Amino acid sequence: MNGRIHSLESFGTVDGPGTRFVVFVQGCPMRCAYCHNPDTWDMNGGKEMSVDEILEQYNRNAPFYQNGGGLTVTGGEPLMQIDFVTELFEKCKEEGIHTCLDTSGIAFKPDNEAYVEKARRLAKVTDLVMLDIKHIDPVKHQELCKQPNEGILAYARFLAEENVDLWIRHVVVPGITDQPEYLEKLGEFIGGLSNLKALDVLPYHTMGKPKYEKLDMDYILKDVPAMTKEGALECKKHILSGIKKARGISE
Repeated sequence: MNGRIHSLESFGTVDGPGTRFVVFVQGCPMRCAYCHNPDTWDMNGGKEMSVDEILEQYNRNAPFYQNGGGLTVTGGEPLMQIDFVTELFEKCKEEGIHTCLDTSGIAFKPDNEAYVEKARRLAKVTDLVMLDIKHIDPVKHQELCKQPNEGILAYARFLAEENVDLWIRHVVVPGITDQPEYLEKLGEFIGGLSNLKALDVLPYHTMGKPKYEKLDMDYILKDVPAMTKEGALECKKHILSGIKKARGISE
């Protein structure tokens, strides 16, 4: 099966555990204000590649990935090409390759039985999901990403039911996603997930600005300063407080 691929990275170090081969798929329905890869949005962009072509490239450097690494599919949005990703991961498991899905969860359709069954098949061959929750509040999420978050939160619950290891990622943007009340609510939500293994709180950066200029696109957050590491750590404390509250742990 072929998928639409934006790019490949041979030695990824921030896309899951260990050193990883990273597949960036093309196409995403989200329009996150701080997205630094707007060139991945177009569903018809990129180039077609087969599962076998990707695994062939992975195997060129396979020894580098065998000490705790593996293969990660990110995007764009991988769940927009769920059949392709599933076939890729199934072949990875046949070869003993650790699989990681880096997703926003936006394509998950909890009320569509056929899609849920596809998601269940993918879950069976996924070792780790890195789920990026942009904002816990539905109204704020719609403003930030131009998409609802109900399906995203449903996907998090689904992954808990399927017992797939989960890492939560949350980007903190000054004045937008750093409010303590929402951070604590996020913590309360993810604290109720039995499969939660890690939490990454990522400081917003402005490195995407040049790409928007190159693409002749307006960067909505051009006047928003980068979040400091200290600010991100403070935000993480609020999320951890919510997790403890959800789990009945005293501060």
